[in-house]
Amino acid sequence: MNKNEKPSLLKGKGAAVGIVICFVAVIALVGAYTFSNYKKDMNEQMAKAEEQAQQLTEDETEETTADDIVLPEADDETDSTEDEVQSAEQDDGEIDNGASGEQATAGTDTSGVWFTEESTLTWPASGAVIMGYSMDQTVFFQTLEQYKYNPAMIISGEVGESINASAAGIVTDIEETAQTGTTVTLDMGNGYSAVYGQLADVGLSIGDYINAGETIGTLKEPTKYYSVEGPNLYFQVLKDGEPVDPMNFME
Repeated sequence: MNKNEKPSLLKGKGAAVGIVICFVAVIALVGAYTFSNYKKDMNEQMAKAEEQAQQLTEDETEETTADDIVLPEADDETDSTEDEVQSAEQDDGEIDNGASGEQATAGTDTSGVWFTEESTLTWPASGAVIMGYSMDQTVFFQTLEQYKYNPAMIISGEVGESINASAAGIVTDIEETAQTGTTVTLDMGNGYSAVYGQLADVGLSIGDYINAGETIGTLKEPTKYYSVEGPNLYFQVLKDGEPVDPMNFME
């Protein structure tokens, strides 16, 4: 009996081994098939991605080409800009010509405009000096109740009295300011100018020539900056745009 049982055991073991081998083979075949399908799918996805990238590139190229076609409109805008520039240049030329004409009018008669360091000024108003020129130290302004530098000479007067030119000059500016009211500037020549403030009834125009002693206007009520000081003429002398002491030139 024992002799017959051994071959049976061997046969049973051989069958088991065969089953295992078959099972391993099946697993290998399934793995190979799965890997093959995965590789195929990957190749297909990569091919699709390349096609999409190529399509996007072509679309961008077409858009760029379409944008280039719009270039003629840019040329139209350039032409319009050039026309505007030319028109502006023409307008500037007309303005310059007008300014030149005004300057020519202003210089119609300059024979008497010649002021130097040795020249003298006549008194433009009838009153006394109530506040002198002071740019090296501050002086007290009664209305403002504070100490300030004073770049002009403040001369008292009567409302309505005539204010006369201290020297011959050409009117270069007529302006209205809060501090000095109606203010007239005369060019006296050689960089010297005289400024007359707190005026009324000014019958002059820019470019007019006026002789020494001729009327510039009348004295007006003082502005709120000089209400306590009373009616006064704001009189300033400039040399090259900088204030100088008028007393150095007064008679």
